[in-house]
Amino acid sequence: MKCQKCQKEVFLPFRCPYCGGYFCPEHRLPEAHECPNMESARAPKEETRMPIIQKQKSYEYTVTYLPVQTMRKKVYFSMKEVKHLTIAALLVSGIGLSSAIYLMELNSLALFVLIILASFFIHEIAHKIVAQREGLWAEFRLTFTGALLTLLSMLSPFFKIISPGAVMISGFADKERLGKIAIAGPMTNIALSTSFFAIAFLYSQNNLIFAIGAAFNAWIALFNLIPFGIFDGFKIFLWNKKVWASAFTASLILTLISYKLIL
Repeated sequence: MKCQKCQKEVFLPFRCPYCGGYFCPEHRLPEAHECPNMESARAPKEETRMPIIQKQKSYEYTVTYLPVQTMRKKVYFSMKEVKHLTIAALLVSGIGLSSAIYLMELNSLALFVLIILASFFIHEIAHKIVAQREGLWAEFRLTFTGALLTLLSMLSPFFKIISPGAVMISGFADKERLGKIAIAGPMTNIALSTSFFAIAFLYSQNNLIFAIGAAFNAWIALFNLIPFGIFDGFKIFLWNKKVWASAFTASLILTLISYKLIL
């Protein structure tokens, strides 16, 4: 998003609570961007508070104010977030069910759906936990386009897209903080892929399901580590190229091995 004062691109823009505009750190103060509601900004306040939920045009949630100390290294789930997570879980379960029908017997459906759910939500929750531990606001939100594509994927035998939503983050963070938050998601998928890969080799029962789970997680990690645009890989690459290269290589190797195991 661009700063409305200098048009500079910023990852996490600051929203002015007085005029509602979005600005870079340099122009975040009302005085710096010539806020039209300067009188409100200069009015005395009973208690120092700061916004932790930004109002986005794409999502239906509003600005909420909480005391600063409640933002420090605390992991929490709001009721709205729980509702969004519940709907997302139903959509992801639908993808798992529609996919497993073509891949295995009905008695293995529950295990397969559980693997798909874990693969998606552990990735997202990892982002959330690290971000909140860093003192930022972070909650899962459904997106209209992502939820619609996921719903349509349940009905399509040709393509499957699992993207009902994502963890939204608000606050000030440097490259290191953003990189650590970004790497948390793909690393959980690398760990899950490795675990499912080992289980598939050690146990003959349901080994195809675990092999598919290993391939699925490896692909999620590899896809998210693309170093461009909105992907996690871009933030990781800007922060630490060695960390990015190590994670990308590991996910690529796991993807090749797991798909070879399936075929």
